[in-house]
Amino acid sequence: MSFRLFDAPMREPSQFVGFAGNTIDRQSEKRADDSVDEALADPTARLLLMNGGRLYLKSGNGSGFDLWFSVAESQPFTPFFDQSVLLGFSGQGPVLAVPAGIDDEQLPETVKAIDYRSVYMQGLIDEAAAGAMAQGAALLAWHASHRFCSKCGTQSQMRAGGYKRHCPNCGTEHFPRTDPVAIMLTATREKCLLGRGRHFAPGMYSALAGFIEPGETIEAAVRRETLEEAGIRLGRVVYHASQPWPFPYSLMIGCFGEPLNEDIQADLNELEDCRWFLRDEVRSMLAREHPGNLITPPKGAIAHHLIRAWVDSA
Repeated sequence: MSFRLFDAPMREPSQFVGFAGNTIDRQSEKRADDSVDEALADPTARLLLMNGGRLYLKSGNGSGFDLWFSVAESQPFTPFFDQSVLLGFSGQGPVLAVPAGIDDEQLPETVKAIDYRSVYMQGLIDEAAAGAMAQGAALLAWHASHRFCSKCGTQSQMRAGGYKRHCPNCGTEHFPRTDPVAIMLTATREKCLLGRGRHFAPGMYSALAGFIEPGETIEAAVRRETLEEAGIRLGRVVYHASQPWPFPYSLMIGCFGEPLNEDIQADLNELEDCRWFLRDEVRSMLAREHPGNLITPPKGAIAHHLIRAWVDSA
C-alpha cells in the first residue's frame, strides 16, 4: 500500500518554472571565510559577470551566448573579486557570481550586457544557467543593499563565501534574505480570476500576488491579498508550486484559491482591471489567439503555470 503523503507526480510542478533549473551543488556546510579566494585560485573556476542588473554574455559564432568567464577572461571587465559570491560547485569546478565595474559603453563587440528579465524572457541561456543567474543576481543584490550593519551602522564584511555579513564593530551577523510572495489563482471549475497591473505588457492579465507579511501563513496571505485586491473571499487554499524570482530576491509561492463570492470589488489603486475569465477564453489567451489580443504571462513565469494547470484540469 502506498503512503499517500508522498503521492505526487514524478516531476514536481516547481521544476517547470523559470529559474528553477539550477544544478549547482551549493555545499553550504563547507563555506569557509576564505572559500572565495580558494575558488578564484582554482583554474577551473567559472564566473558570472554582473553589473547593474545585467548579465554579461559572450556572443558566439552563430551558436548563441556563453555566460561563463574564466578568471583571466574577466580581468578586462574590472571585476570586484572582493565582492564575489561563491555559488557552489558544478562538475566543471567552482562557480562564482562577480560584480563587474566596466561601463557598458566600454564593452567589446563580442560581449553584451543584457538585463536579467530579457535574458530570461528571450531564452538566451539554458535552464541550468538561468538558475545560476537567479542565485547570483539575488545574492549580489542583497549585498549591495545590506552593506551596513542594521544594528550599529558600521560597514559590514562579507564572510562564508558571500553567504553572511559580519559587523566588525558589534559582532552582529547578517544573512541573505528571501522575500516570500504569494501568487494565487482564484478559480472554480468554469472560470478563474485574473487581474491586470498598470505596468503590465499590453493585453496581459495574470494571477494576483502580494508579499507575505510577518506572522502570516501562506494561506492567510493568499486570502488577504485576494480580498484586498479583488474583494473576493476565499475558502480552501492549496499549494501548487514555487519559483525563485531574482527581482531582487523573492520566492514566489503559487497557490489556488476557492472563491466564496463572485462580485468583484477591485482595488483600482493596485490594479487597472480585474475580472472573471471562462476556460475557453483563457485557453485562447495562453495560445496567443484571443480575438481581443489578451494574453497571459510568458511560459517561464509561475503565473503561466498556475493558469495552464487550471486550464488543463478539466
